[in-house]
Amino acid sequence: MKHYSILFVCNDNLCRSPTAEGVLRQKLIDEHLQERVRVDSAGTHDFNVGEPADIRAQKHATRRGYDLSAFRARLLLAEDFERFDLILVMDDSNMQTLQMRCPPQCRGKLHYFTEFLDAQESLDIADPFYGDERDFEQVLDQIEDGCDGVLQKARQAVA
Repeated sequence: MKHYSILFVCNDNLCRSPTAEGVLRQKLIDEHLQERVRVDSAGTHDFNVGEPADIRAQKHATRRGYDLSAFRARLLLAEDFERFDLILVMDDSNMQTLQMRCPPQCRGKLHYFTEFLDAQESLDIADPFYGDERDFEQVLDQIEDGCDGVLQKARQAVA
C-alpha cells in the first residue's frame, strides 16, 4: 500500500498552516484516505512553539466543520525535508526561507500552496493574524479550495 506525506508551512504555525492541516485532514477522512496520507504543519519561526492554533482560526474552522483544537504549533525541522513528499508554503517569504534551509536534493518537494487553487491570483495566502473576521473567512475559502487540489494530488500519489 502506497503512502504519501504533506507538510504545510507558514510563519508561526498558528493560522494558515494549521488551518490547512485541519481542512485536509477532514477531507482525507471523508475520502477514507487518512491511513494512507499523513498531514502535518510547521512554522518557520519558533515564537509560538507548543501554543494552540489562533483562537480566531479555530472559531472560523469550527463553523465549517474542521477541528483545530488538538493542534500545537511546532517549528520546521531539518528532517522534515526528507520525511515529507510534498511541502506547501503559504507565501513567498516562507518559500525563500525554506529554499535557504532545504537540501538541494529535496527542493523539488517545495511548492506554493496557491498552485493548488482553482484560480491562482497570487503566490501568497495572506496571513490573517493582524486582520479581521473577513480575513479569516477569506483565508479559509482559499484553503478549502487549495486543499481540494492537494487532495487530488494525494489521491493520485497513493493510487
